Amino acid sequence: MKDIVDRAYALLIQIGKLCQPVFLLAIRLYFFWQLLIIGWGKLINHGKVTEYFASLGIPFPGLNVYVVGLTECLGGALILVGLISRLASIPVIVAMIVAYFAGDPQAVASFFSDSDKFVKADPFPFLFSALIIFCFGPGWFSLDNLLKRLWDRRRQYR
Repeated sequence: MKDIVDRAYALLIQIGKLCQPVFLLAIRLYFFWQLLIIGWGKLINHGKVTEYFASLGIPFPGLNVYVVGLTECLGGALILVGLISRLASIPVIVAMIVAYFAGDPQAVASFFSDSDKFVKADPFPFLFSALIIFCFGPGWFSLDNLLKRLWDRRRQYR
């Protein structure tokens, strides 16, 4: 019986390993395309977003619109294609944490008491997916992986 359980568990692990690259690709394509579009929206609607940032009490709202918009656009684009993904996820994570504290402090305050409020806040899917990419990398279907394989092949023939 133990042998059957061990083999079944090993099979489950193999299935999970096969799903991982597709899962990471799906996360990158879905969430970081959206983030890129949101960042672009901030940049092309600078005036309105500056007013919104000012209403939240964010210092230097005009400058911060550019910083956040470029972070979302550039970070979203880099993670989308899987290029320097872990590095690109860091400013996205920081931007989403700031978005939580500046835009929805009640969600942060209710992290333990009302977790639904926290996970339903706008920054959550982007923060969570950026954390996944930071922790697990962009996966097999990425420019990071392609460049690593080319680099390894180049070193192999030296």
